[in-house]
Amino acid sequence: MKVAIVGASGAVGQEFLRVLEERNFPMDELVLFGSKRSAGTKYTFRGKQLEVKLLQHNDDFKDIDIAFTSAGAGTSKEFEKTITQYGAVMIDNSSAFRMDADVPLVVPEVNAADAKDRPRGVIANPNCTTIQIVVALKAIENLSHIKTVHVSTYQAASGAGAAAMDELHEQYRQVVAGEEVVVEKFAYQLAYNLIPQVDVFTDNGYTKEEMKMFNETRKIMHSDIKVSATCVRVPALRAHSESIWVETEKPISIDEAREAFASADGIVLMDNPAEKEYPMPLFLAGKDPVYVGRIRKDLANENGLTFWTVSDQIKKGAALNAVQIAEYLIKENNI
Repeated sequence: MKVAIVGASGAVGQEFLRVLEERNFPMDELVLFGSKRSAGTKYTFRGKQLEVKLLQHNDDFKDIDIAFTSAGAGTSKEFEKTITQYGAVMIDNSSAFRMDADVPLVVPEVNAADAKDRPRGVIANPNCTTIQIVVALKAIENLSHIKTVHVSTYQAASGAGAAAMDELHEQYRQVVAGEEVVVEKFAYQLAYNLIPQVDVFTDNGYTKEEMKMFNETRKIMHSDIKVSATCVRVPALRAHSESIWVETEKPISIDEAREAFASADGIVLMDNPAEKEYPMPLFLAGKDPVYVGRIRKDLANENGLTFWTVSDQIKKGAALNAVQIAEYLIKENNI
């Protein structure tokens, strides 16, 4: 098994290195690719130094079995054929192919089998906020069909990459030091602030991030579910949070919901209000699961439930989900 990471120097690329090592992913060789800026950089993996190769249109992918790509949608589109032409499975972390009808959009806890049907040799990793919500929704969908979802997201700086995390650190320092705050990665200063915009606005007043949650959730769950989202950037460093309201066809009790979450794949139930136990991003960054807490009946809807989730955007929201897809394909002898 020969594996490649495209975009190895980015935040998600670096997380791929950690996740593959943590999970002892079954492979014989790992090859790293990057842009002119990162080519030649060296990283340690399993005790060995690996040098980033320049991503080019050549035969470098001839012997690659799985390519994890995280270098942006433009790069993914440009290099799709170069990566897949000799049979490599391209598991892509960008937004390039997510809504293409001939590209499966996969979260292993929800629709793993979709990964087997990949006419172009490409599998898309969903948006981070979508991955987090569908893992939780699947547990409820198993009890009763979900008709509608309202969600507000609380998205950490990590969602905008490593440089954005650095900017948040620096902004806090600048504020404390009384210096002018430098803003580059966000529309406004993020330190000591909330920004109710993630990605650009569309014609209907929702942002692209919010529409991703609507469209991607329906594709992954093979459902007519409707998702209305408000996505907010918050001054947390890493791990996204979501406040979720669901309306189901039949009423679901709190005990039924707790049991469903507790037994679901990829979820850790953290719901003990009496002891002030609930998920918080500060303490869950770097963890694998989706954490669920604050489970309540919706006071405005007898068929409604509301709950709170936290999950690491770079891990489960990106690299880990992609690696889990690859692990599933290996288990199913589908590589």
